[in-house]
Amino acid sequence: MDTWTLNPCYLYRTSPVGCPHTFGEHVKSPDVTLTDVVFYFSVFADNCNAPLVSSLPHSSFQSSSQSSVGYAAHNAKLNRRDGAGGWSPMVTDQEPWLQVDLREQMEVTAVSTQGRYDSWDWVSGFLLLYSDSGRAWKQYRQEDGRIVGNVNSEAVVQNKLSHPVRTRFLRFVPLDWNPSGWMGLRVEVYGCSYKSYVADFDGRSSLLYRFNQKSMSTVKDVISLRFKSHQMEGVLLHGEGQRGDYITLELHRGRLDLYLNLAAKIWLGSRRVAVTVGSLLDDQHWHSVHMERFNRQVNLTVDAQTSSFQTRGDGHSLDVDYELSFGGIPLPGKPGTFLRRNFHGCMENLYYNGINVVDLAKRRKPQIHSVGNVTFSCSQPQLVSCTFLSSSSSFLSLPPPRPPASGGFSARFQLRTWNPDGLLLSLQLHPGPQTLELQVSGGRLLLGLHGSGRHRSEAPTGESEREQPIRAERITCRAADHLYSSGSPIPSFQGCMQLIFINGQPMNLSLVQQGLLGNYNELQLDTCSIKDRCLPNLCEHSARCSQTWTSFSCDCSGTGYSGATCHNSIYESSCEAYKLSGSSSGFYFIDPDGSGPLGPTQVYCNMTGELWASRHLWLRSTGRKLTAKTSYRSAASAEQLRAIVSGSEQCQQEVVYSCRKSRLFNTRDGSPLSWWLDRDGERRSYWGGFLPGVQQCSCSLEENCVDMNYFCNCDADTDAWANDTGVLSYKDHLPVSQVVVGDTNRTGSMAVYSVGPLRCYGDKSIWNAASFYQESSYLYFPTLQAELASDISFYFKTSAPSGVFLENQGLKDFIRVELSSPSAVTFSFDVGNGPAVLAVKSHLPLNDRQWHYVRAERNVKEASLQVDQLPLRFLQAPADGHLRLRLSSQLFVEVSVSFDRESSVTYTFQEPFSVMQNRSSQASSVSTDSRAREDVAFSFVTSQRPAMLLTVSTFSQQYIAVILARNGSLQIWYHLQTDRSPDVFSPALNNLADGRLHRIRIHRVGKNLYIQVSPEKYTLSSDAELILIRSLTLGKVLQAASKGFIGCLSSIQFNHVAPLKAALTNRGSSLITIRGPLVQSNCGALAESTSHTLQGETHTSGGEGEGEGPSVHQNRWSSTREASVYINTF
Repeated sequence: MDTWTLNPCYLYRTSPVGCPHTFGEHVKSPDVTLTDVVFYFSVFADNCNAPLVSSLPHSSFQSSSQSSVGYAAHNAKLNRRDGAGGWSPMVTDQEPWLQVDLREQMEVTAVSTQGRYDSWDWVSGFLLLYSDSGRAWKQYRQEDGRIVGNVNSEAVVQNKLSHPVRTRFLRFVPLDWNPSGWMGLRVEVYGCSYKSYVADFDGRSSLLYRFNQKSMSTVKDVISLRFKSHQMEGVLLHGEGQRGDYITLELHRGRLDLYLNLAAKIWLGSRRVAVTVGSLLDDQHWHSVHMERFNRQVNLTVDAQTSSFQTRGDGHSLDVDYELSFGGIPLPGKPGTFLRRNFHGCMENLYYNGINVVDLAKRRKPQIHSVGNVTFSCSQPQLVSCTFLSSSSSFLSLPPPRPPASGGFSARFQLRTWNPDGLLLSLQLHPGPQTLELQVSGGRLLLGLHGSGRHRSEAPTGESEREQPIRAERITCRAADHLYSSGSPIPSFQGCMQLIFINGQPMNLSLVQQGLLGNYNELQLDTCSIKDRCLPNLCEHSARCSQTWTSFSCDCSGTGYSGATCHNSIYESSCEAYKLSGSSSGFYFIDPDGSGPLGPTQVYCNMTGELWASRHLWLRSTGRKLTAKTSYRSAASAEQLRAIVSGSEQCQQEVVYSCRKSRLFNTRDGSPLSWWLDRDGERRSYWGGFLPGVQQCSCSLEENCVDMNYFCNCDADTDAWANDTGVLSYKDHLPVSQVVVGDTNRTGSMAVYSVGPLRCYGDKSIWNAASFYQESSYLYFPTLQAELASDISFYFKTSAPSGVFLENQGLKDFIRVELSSPSAVTFSFDVGNGPAVLAVKSHLPLNDRQWHYVRAERNVKEASLQVDQLPLRFLQAPADGHLRLRLSSQLFVEVSVSFDRESSVTYTFQEPFSVMQNRSSQASSVSTDSRAREDVAFSFVTSQRPAMLLTVSTFSQQYIAVILARNGSLQIWYHLQTDRSPDVFSPALNNLADGRLHRIRIHRVGKNLYIQVSPEKYTLSSDAELILIRSLTLGKVLQAASKGFIGCLSSIQFNHVAPLKAALTNRGSSLITIRGPLVQSNCGALAESTSHTLQGETHTSGGEGEGEGPSVHQNRWSSTREASVYINTF
């Protein structure tokens, strides 16, 4: 069924205008003006997911090579068995790729992959490139670049693109494949066609959209377009008005700048301030721009990056006179003359407030005026680039073309890199053993000439060192690993090059790729793979980001923070923390939210709390109501004050109202004459000493008012000076932000109002504690917000040998801190790059009932773990790995569990159910198959064999068993038909009882069984489903003579059920049966501590065959089936 969404567009009084991506054909733009605009919503079906490859002809497929005719590229259609059942390249192909031509520009939303039919050939990871022409390619970037592929030859894996790609050509570049086989690929692409309106600007042209009236005033603007260019500079859009309003959208140094002003005064000599978004936008590939403005609020999006900001000026409308120009800013009265550099490139689907500007221009409508040569097809040249991937081994070696008749040598090329140093060109001169070198050094170009004695002379680029003719024997854009100049190694160039001309002749890189010209190493042709690692800026707290080709770094100077990403505050969070460190009273910077977004602020600490002082406000009779804002001597913002108050044990603020004939509450209707505003701007009329809502003063509470007929001294309304003094202590209302004094308009009325310092005491985060008295105790918190960075710190004391401090999980990602042994704390997490573990071991026990400090931090650059004063442990993050930690569950305490031979955990299903109702949680799998299926996953560590790991049993005497045989090999038993023998599979023949952590995943669809540890697909004798599942058991099955299990089990999942988690958090439930001792443990730490004792160890017990099944024979299973139904495993 289609999903219906609402798409904002515009409707004019005459007829509707077209909107991008509406359902069906675009409605042609009528002859309308920008007056009388009515906003509406167009409804369209979001169904851009049709298969695009299955109907393509053979000619739409190309590849770098093919193993033989049967492995040709055109056999690579999903679920097809043509030829050899898919595409496979030659074994000698060092840069394999499969290319698909969609025949026209399409919008691509997803891709699916499959291995070669009935084989051991599949691709487990790949890059996806796209191109308009099939020559210049751009990489589709996910978080870590590569896209997850297949784990076997038959299952289909679909990857939905986080942002659609509009392209004609797609190229699949394998990165990883089955190590026991070879690359095999079948593909499908999903998407839809779309309508394109294109205009080509040659750098001397523009389109003018002219209004039918002198000025156009709008409070809301929506501008969207796509563009591509190879120029770094150029105006995309410009409009201005006589009152000083203007809007300019332009490329500057490869980034997009937006200048927007609403009625702000521009002083002579003042500079216009731009909002800058995007980077590397001059790469000759399409980029999407979308700008929305409502009043002064603006959202500007380029590709996937959005910047939100408030415009300059006091106005709320944009007043533009006469016209808007696209592609340049023409000078009035001088056709063809422009004030700034024009845009040189193509624009597509250019919409201004719902008006399709290109469509109007193409149909020569009168409101569009064309300046210069604007055409309506994109004819921009496709510049073919190459990428030097390695700073140590990349090179491109070319034979020199014939020199010009005048002799000499010339080289011309464009380059782009982040690295400050690298050798660009090395040329062997003839005659004589001399070498000419061109390099980047410290970000500047240097030209050097080397003789046989390694003497080096340099000249500024563009000047000749010597004037004798130079004849090139070989041109090499490289440096050898140990090429030395002046005694120092020169790194190879790492970056992109294009438009390479030697002696005035262009170098055809396609011939290089085909092996017909020169040779190369570690070179990626047809694409520039440069990546801006500082966009978005992953440095926190406004720190400056700098980068090289492979990494980025953060300059924390002046931010008040430290660490790899400037995450850690260098200041304490409260005066209480300074007091604990032995500091004396004085002025200090505190950071009330630690590593959060609020910065540090200076306060005075007298070691009982924080203090801010305010001015006294003297208010005399003026005949009107007086309002005064409180001014705090601290530079703290309202958000910082709120954080300080919220984190303190208690806060208070004294207020003093001195009066002469100036009342507070003494009115006939009880309305207050004076009041104050709290930190949220809410009106408060209670006075110091009373709780909110009571219009009284402290003298009433203390029963000492000067006139007991009134609740405040000032309400007595005498000619003598009096005062009402009290302390405000309700934290949620502090600090006082504003005071309003009303009764000063009578003759002789005077009032002096004083707001005292805000004083806060204590720190709620320091002396709070929670006690856990049993293994199943836990606390729930909201999901940890830790996508890019997080830090966790706490004190603990315990006598237990192990236990989990905290854990938060996602679908696959997790983060966990635990006491893994009496003397070790472990910090583990997985952001998609595989589990990472940091451990700090102490030479003294940590379960000594004394307080110990733990701090764990993880960011995109590194992870660290600190325990007490022990050495800090670090773990570097992979350079191009996953960045975001995606968590979904609540933050809570959960444990892995260690078993002994008599231990077991049984989870009894509450009611019989069919696994047909439980869909696989793998979102990447594409299948409409409704056959019976199971999805089982768990991790374990053991050094004991044989062992019973997991058993699932049904009311109909079916069962599944996962065991370790006597030789430590994994065995899977499936007994689906009671009148037949069970199916037994051994996917891993090596010994898994090796003390290491192993992850097992079993997936069944019908008769097909897939096991993660093996590339092979197994076939069951029956496709029957499990009918009426009764229980799942971990560990020893009673009355089955099994050996049980000794070791650690964790992360257990059966379809939608997590039995171990349910067992530990629901003890006492009738659905859970636990037998024998269970001890909280960490499987990863257990694996680390036991693996070194198992190296070289052999198992000598038991003399029966290597392939024997569970610790009981098949007939023994038959005789104990009824007993196994009632006993669960852990």
